[in-house]
Amino acid sequence: MLTELASQEKVIGVKQSRKAVREGRAKRVYLACDADPAITEPVAESCRCAGIPVEAEHTMAQLGHACRITVGASVVAVL
Repeated sequence: MLTELASQEKVIGVKQSRKAVREGRAKRVYLACDADPAITEPVAESCRCAGIPVEAEHTMAQLGHACRITVGASVVAVL
């Protein structure tokens, strides 16, 4: 599933991802399993309320690499 992050339109980061969820633009959200739960849990809750599927089995480094950025990513939303 991480391969879709390289080719799909996406937003990276907590603020942009929460905005995409709130606006109904997010189709799937990836949460890093090693990110601070204080950061990821509000995003996960927003996704539950909106009925958006969440994947949470990858690390920040794996998400960052899949998005082709040089740093880790705690939250990525596929649009």
